[in-house]
Amino acid sequence: MAKRATITAFIVLIIIVGASIASRYIPGLTNESDSRIQNNFPLGDSIGDDLLVDDNANEQNMLHEDQENSNEVNETNNSQDLSSDRPVQITDGVKHTVPLSEIRGGGPAKDGIPSIDDPKFVSIKDAERFVDDTEPGIAVSVGGIDRFYPFQILVWHEIVNDTFGSQRVLISYCPLCLSGIVFDPVVEGKRVEFGTSGKLWNSNLVMYDRRTDAYWSQILGEAIRGKLAGEKLNVLPSDQLRFGGWKKQHSGGEVLSRDTGAVRIYGFDPYGDYYTSDRLVSPVGNNDDRLDLKDFILGVVIDGQAKAYLTEAVKSAGRVEDEFAGVKIIADYDQDLDVVRISKENESGELERINPFPTFWFSWAAVHPNTEVYK
Repeated sequence: MAKRATITAFIVLIIIVGASIASRYIPGLTNESDSRIQNNFPLGDSIGDDLLVDDNANEQNMLHEDQENSNEVNETNNSQDLSSDRPVQITDGVKHTVPLSEIRGGGPAKDGIPSIDDPKFVSIKDAERFVDDTEPGIAVSVGGIDRFYPFQILVWHEIVNDTFGSQRVLISYCPLCLSGIVFDPVVEGKRVEFGTSGKLWNSNLVMYDRRTDAYWSQILGEAIRGKLAGEKLNVLPSDQLRFGGWKKQHSGGEVLSRDTGAVRIYGFDPYGDYYTSDRLVSPVGNNDDRLDLKDFILGVVIDGQAKAYLTEAVKSAGRVEDEFAGVKIIADYDQDLDVVRISKENESGELERINPFPTFWFSWAAVHPNTEVYK
């Protein structure tokens, strides 16, 4: 009887944890997400086999002191424009760049969706036990280290505070927008941890930094509320692609482990059929019917001007040469990896990679109502 009671209590705990996310977003929870996201995800598909991880829960809402000197930043050393195009306002003593009323509660409390603050990694061989070749994720390479972050894990955590060598890197993923964006998490000259705020803006993840507690919009890479409102994070190179293609080119790469320190059913997606439905979870400020709501695009901003490149259109063309904001843009489809990458031509005629914002169309159009579109 005692054993049965323990098992029952454990199952209830699992249900509560899953429901805390599902009730936030999806009214029709289903476990059929494997095939549904397969049909919609433009670069990869399946979610993987179920596995329950039962370790001690992450302790959240703590400011972790940086232990490496390289996280002290004197210069960001990047060519990206880190100034906001949105005026900073002050309401009741609070600085912000978007209307405060548009920053909405998403359901879970602050850190209710726990970030992974001490990520562990396994070899490709070990990862093949739970990651299918067709499964999507985020691929990042920094300082000679190659890592893959499966969506089946990110969907439950949304943020990974990772370290490559001695340098902090912020891995972020918003399931509502299918947006995996990697940032250099520099706040007040220091690389720091981020967490989930429990808020949404235009149905997109709002993060907070654990140094100043400012709110940051993932789709803008910008602080939208708090003392740093208007400041931006530098976007780092990454790809959303399938595990099979990535591992062929990175045989010595590392894969995020399911040993996260949290209790989750990895392989079960709490968002159900959301990815292929016309349903949005939270209101957005602008609707644009030039593309379908959940068409997948790569968004770029140059000198305050925005443009979205529909990945399926680039794939069909193979290579796209475009003139935008006075800059020559090249969008290339890598058939081996099944991924689109965007570059710009510099003054020397050489190509420099642009780190775009990969996301559903509705998310991009909501925050960039005047965006141009390649389709």
